[in-house]
Amino acid sequence: MSDEGANEPLPRMSKEKAESWAKHWTDSMVKTAHARLDPESARPTASFTDCVGRDNETADDGRFTLRYSVRGTLPRAGHPAAVTAVKDTLKKKGFEIQTFVVNEDEEPANVVDARHPEDRQFVSVGSVGKDLLVFIVNTPCLLPPGVEQQQF
Repeated sequence: MSDEGANEPLPRMSKEKAESWAKHWTDSMVKTAHARLDPESARPTASFTDCVGRDNETADDGRFTLRYSVRGTLPRAGHPAAVTAVKDTLKKKGFEIQTFVVNEDEEPANVVDARHPEDRQFVSVGSVGKDLLVFIVNTPCLLPPGVEQQQF
């Protein structure tokens, strides 16, 4: 549910469109980072979950969130520049940077977390291995098209 109120109108999107939208975002971040999607290591994952409100309320109207991630290959020495490039692009697109760390060899190394204040999507890029970056998109709570939004 939203931060502004349990009955605020939710954005509408089908699960298929949400996954396509999230894939577009991760593909864009991979390109910005100059990483490569290798079929052996990319492992795209889409995880749909029910929305849970501030007071642990759940609805029966089909609302959901999506967490989509993919791994991109890039030599570890390029991770700081990749994360910095993604951060700069996200800032230009109106995202608020919540975490930004560039440190080639120590953990946590090379991460940017950002949230869009209006659209409420969350994105993250971070080092997960010697030559791997993970690119993550989390959607806000979405309501499928053609469904009446349940009120609380």
